[in-house]
Amino acid sequence: MTFSQSIKNCFSNYATFHGRASRSEYWWFALFNVLVYILASAIDTTINSSIFYTISVLVLFLPTISVSVRRLHDINKSGWFYLLFLIPIIGIIILIIWFVKRGTIGPNQFGDDPVLE
Repeated sequence: MTFSQSIKNCFSNYATFHGRASRSEYWWFALFNVLVYILASAIDTTINSSIFYTISVLVLFLPTISVSVRRLHDINKSGWFYLLFLIPIIGIIILIIWFVKRGTIGPNQFGDDPVLE
């Protein structure tokens, strides 16, 4: 999956919490988030405001949770494990390790392999 395909897919499935997301879809969207946040922060710094960063957080909030849950489904984990991010440091490290991990090859309980589609 390419950068633009990932962004398009994540926004078209912004509230879809079923199915699976490949590693490339997740990580390209994560890169997009970082770039948007950097750009919004730079604009806010120049105009001495926080409106653009706030808007970007609100716009990207639901698609980010959605793709994260689908990424967890790809490794055959429940989406509720995303709440591990609430545990300082350890929870985030566990999630990063899982997000880097190769998804289940072939179908699992959450759907077909997104790499093979």
